[in-house]
Amino acid sequence: MLQALDDAAVGQWCRAAVAALSGARGRLDDLNVFPVPDGDTGTNLLLTAQAAVAALDASPGEPAWTALTRGAVLGARGNSGTILAQLLRGLSDQLAGEEPADGPGLAAALQKAADSAYSAVADPEEGTLLTVARAGAEAAVTAVAQGHTALADVVTAAADGARTALEATPGQLDALRAAGVVDAGGAGFCVVLDALVATVTGVEPARPPLVPRRARPADPAAVPHQPPPGPGSEVQYLLADADEAAVAVLQTRLATLGDSLVVVGVDTATGRQWNVHVHTNDVGGAIEAGIEAGRPHSIAVTPLAPVRPAAPVPGLRAVVAVVPGEGLAQLFSGEGVRVVPCGSSGVDEDELLAEMVASGAGDVVVLPNDPALTPVAARAADRARGAGRDVAVVPTRSPVQGLAAIAVADPTRRFGDDVIAMAEAAAATRWAEVVVAESDALTSAGPCRAGDALGAAEGDVVVVGQDLTAVARELLDRLLSAGGEMATLVVGPDVALGDAVCAHLASAHPTVEVVRYDAGAVVPLQVGVE
Repeated sequence: MLQALDDAAVGQWCRAAVAALSGARGRLDDLNVFPVPDGDTGTNLLLTAQAAVAALDASPGEPAWTALTRGAVLGARGNSGTILAQLLRGLSDQLAGEEPADGPGLAAALQKAADSAYSAVADPEEGTLLTVARAGAEAAVTAVAQGHTALADVVTAAADGARTALEATPGQLDALRAAGVVDAGGAGFCVVLDALVATVTGVEPARPPLVPRRARPADPAAVPHQPPPGPGSEVQYLLADADEAAVAVLQTRLATLGDSLVVVGVDTATGRQWNVHVHTNDVGGAIEAGIEAGRPHSIAVTPLAPVRPAAPVPGLRAVVAVVPGEGLAQLFSGEGVRVVPCGSSGVDEDELLAEMVASGAGDVVVLPNDPALTPVAARAADRARGAGRDVAVVPTRSPVQGLAAIAVADPTRRFGDDVIAMAEAAAATRWAEVVVAESDALTSAGPCRAGDALGAAEGDVVVVGQDLTAVARELLDRLLSAGGEMATLVVGPDVALGDAVCAHLASAHPTVEVVRYDAGAVVPLQVGVE
């Protein structure tokens, strides 16, 4: 029974961890569904631990904590491996050069290591290795506070606390719950802590086997919702010749390019080096950011998705539009547009991305047709660009602006020129609509009651009344008072309203060209004036 962790015990623990991870690698890989289901968490943890032991073996006489931490950081693989390296670095920061760690010393070091691991991850998620490491550290600190200060008591408390937290991870991450598994990285860290218990006590803890992934339900309706696919590539490199300020800038930039960002630094004989890990669509941008910060080397780029969509066809052009209602969908489809239906809850970014990819086009124009959906379209477009497509979002705020953009589209033009023409046509179209108030409210045109007709121009209510036709007439008069050569009308279910509005335009504005679509839309009347 060890009373303290000296250099020999640290080395013994690392070798025991390598042996344990080697035996558990297949099970850990099978558990891996988060942050991306690429099935390599066990492998990455093992490779990281092996790198730590290799550095320890290659540096006889050097303090064990220093050597193994350098090896782990420089040899860390993947998201989980890099976090494990940071945990080891956190332990080393507290214990290297000190007296052999007793129970209270190790508990305090575990807490500091968990805190430093959270700091190293740009956007930490609960239900992961981080959560498990923190729970183990807190259990160790609690054991000391309760008077259980022996090293064996502390490491046992840490391992038990981590295992309890691991079992709770499916309740913290939807991806784990859907797959019926615990977090793979957290499970791997439990293996490492159990190896520490075996090193200190001489007895390996008795644990129930890790639960394998649940079989897929036979009923398609019972299949749990899977998380959207993440960024396309894992980028990892070592960074030399970079100071703390440059690394801080690098972290900020990489955080805008992707996720699963972990940056860990360690001192070497040639100066401080950093292990940089990120999942991103912009591989070039991630590497360029490293070049600006210092000297990246040992660069590795690994595709995350096992199946990639078909390559886009150069020169093929598509227009994708978000459209509410079946009638408008048919109207846009009739113009050769690929439609993404929009319900009351809006539209999902993944649906937009799927439609862009399904088009097979190398050049894609996206028409959100709603100001609230422009950011969603922009995010989907950014992901599509990462898949090799040239995507432009024309920020149409209404379906009538979308129709104006489609009307001037010309696939024989250069893509950039065509996008400009469509954007200019949409911007030149003033849009308005007549709707029915759903509740009593105070509008910019005064109070209204449920059931009143509201005439809104560019999103602001300008007319309130009880009669749809009267409100529609006044709304058109206001719009055309500022000039206009053509009015586009998208008429909802009330055809008589469309007839009355057209008759009014013919009488009061005879020089205005009128284009009418009876689309059966949910909104009684939508208007575009050019």
